[in-house]
Amino acid sequence: MTAREEELVAVALLGDPEAELVCFQQKRWRELAALVRYAQRDVPVALSQTDPALYRTLREQVTRFYLRGGGAYSLEKLEAMASVQDEAEGKGAIRDGPFPVG
Repeated sequence: MTAREEELVAVALLGDPEAELVCFQQKRWRELAALVRYAQRDVPVALSQTDPALYRTLREQVTRFYLRGGGAYSLEKLEAMASVQDEAEGKGAIRDGPFPVG
């Protein structure tokens, strides 16, 4: 996932707390890691000069994320689980691919 894609996912999840729960239930660790990473870095301060309303909205959403318990997520563990999930999917794709293995 590119940095821009991560930012878009994080902003979308911040705006819809129910989507965060869906990601957790569906074990979409990469998206949750993007959300936690964005919240930890905080909203870019430059945004307060270019789009104050968006900056204020995102700051409020980050605050709500932490008030709902978002600080309990471990970025390292989410990234590790996403890595394991990617490896498992990669192995499955080779095994299930159109070409015989072995």
